[in-house]
Amino acid sequence: MTESGICMLSIVVPAYNEQESIRELYRRLTVVLTETGMRYEVIFVNDGSQDTTLQVLEELQRADSRLAVVNLSRNFGKEIALSAGLDMTSGDAVVVIDADLQDPPELIPLLLAEWRNGYDVVYARRTERSGETWLKKST
Repeated sequence: MTESGICMLSIVVPAYNEQESIRELYRRLTVVLTETGMRYEVIFVNDGSQDTTLQVLEELQRADSRLAVVNLSRNFGKEIALSAGLDMTSGDAVVVIDADLQDPPELIPLLLAEWRNGYDVVYARRTERSGETWLKKST
């Protein structure tokens, strides 16, 4: 919480070859984040995508000053992309979300509610994993 009582929320989104989902993710994030009433920033980390992910992100960034784009020189993997995004945040709270829409942005208010209840770390866990093999589910 800032001195004025207004919270800043940072969203970090690592992205690798996500040209198909980025616009829809951005649209849904914008709706959800606007409804929170919080100031926010969205930090997309392009993890060396070989498709047009970077171009889509740059287009969105030109239209919305709340977006930042970190462009990694090659694919370093999700953990390094997350770390790069986290280094750029300025929020009182940070939400990490996948670019492929497997993590619904609409859950962000539920996570924020738990954060406001005093938890330092809040995470979501899938209750179903449809389409995944038994081996994948068990490991």
